[in-house]
Amino acid sequence: MNDTTPRITGIHHVTAIASDPQRNIDFYAGLLGLRQVKTTVNFDDPSAYHLYYGDEHGTPGSIVTFFYWPGPEARGRVGSGQATALVFSAPPASLPWWQERLERHGVKVERKSRFGEELLAFADPDAIPVEIVAVAEDSRSGWTGAGIPADYTLRGLHTAELTVANAAPTEALLSIEMQFRLVKREGNRARFEAGPGGSGRYADVIEDTSGKRGSGGSGTIHHIAWSVPDDATELAKQSELQTSGYQVSPVMDRDYFHSIYYRERGGILFEIATATPGFAVDEPAESLGAALKLPKQFEAHRARIEELLPALQPAKSFT
Repeated sequence: MNDTTPRITGIHHVTAIASDPQRNIDFYAGLLGLRQVKTTVNFDDPSAYHLYYGDEHGTPGSIVTFFYWPGPEARGRVGSGQATALVFSAPPASLPWWQERLERHGVKVERKSRFGEELLAFADPDAIPVEIVAVAEDSRSGWTGAGIPADYTLRGLHTAELTVANAAPTEALLSIEMQFRLVKREGNRARFEAGPGGSGRYADVIEDTSGKRGSGGSGTIHHIAWSVPDDATELAKQSELQTSGYQVSPVMDRDYFHSIYYRERGGILFEIATATPGFAVDEPAESLGAALKLPKQFEAHRARIEELLPALQPAKSFT
C-alpha cells in the first residue's frame, strides 16, 4: 500500500438494537436532540422499523441507526466481540448542561475522564452504554431543530469503541488493511485515527481478557460502519480485504449508501459504506425522516407493511 491507496475516512454510522421504537425516538430525537433523518424498515425484515438519527443532513460520522427486536427473549448482552458504546462529541462547555438535563429526566450520569477528555457516561432505555465527550477541536454543527441550543448540540459520533478479548488482530487490521494510525494508549485502550484524524475518525480498541463474550440482541450494538467517499474506493477496499483473507460480502445497495460487510478477528461486524448518495435521495432535505420510506423491493407491499408496523409519534418534547 502507498499514499495513493484509497482510504477509509472515518466513521459512517453505528447500528444498534433496541426493543421499542417509540421509546427510542423519544430518547435519541427527544432527549438527546438528534434529527430523525430516515424512517424505513429492516432490509431483512420489513415488519420491523429501521430508524436513523444524525445531524441536519445525516452526514456520515453523525449517524446512529436502530433495528428493533421486542420482548425479553430478544435481549442481548454487552461484552467482548462487540462495539460497546455510542460515543458522541459535544462542546466542552456543554457537559454541565447535559448532566443537569439528563439527571433531571431520570438518567443516571457518571463523570469520567479518558485520554485527557472529560465525558459523561450513562445508558439509554435499553441499557446500551452512551457517552458524551467534551471535544474542543470539532467544527461540525449539530441539529437545533429539537430545541437544543446550538452551543450544546451533539455534533456527531466521536469514536467507535471496539471491545475484544485479544487486541492484536484487531489493531493489525486497523493499522494495515484499514490504514488507521495509532494515536495513543491508556491502560487496556488504544486509540487509532483515520483520514485527517480528529473527532468522528477515531476507533478505540479495548482489550478485555476476562470479560464475558457479548451476545447479540436488544441492548447491544450490531455493527460499526466505516465511511469511504465513493464506490471505487469501496471496491478497492473489498479487494484488499479479500486478499488479506477476510470474507467480505458482495456490494449491497442500502438505498442511501452502498455497503460491504466483514468480521474482524475479534468477532465485531464491520461495514464499509459510501458517503453517497445520501439521505435526501428519496425525500426533500427539509423533511427528512417525516415519511415512511421503503426499500424498492418492498414498495409493492406498502399497505400490508404499514398495517403491521406500530404507529409512531413525533419525539417527546423535553425541556
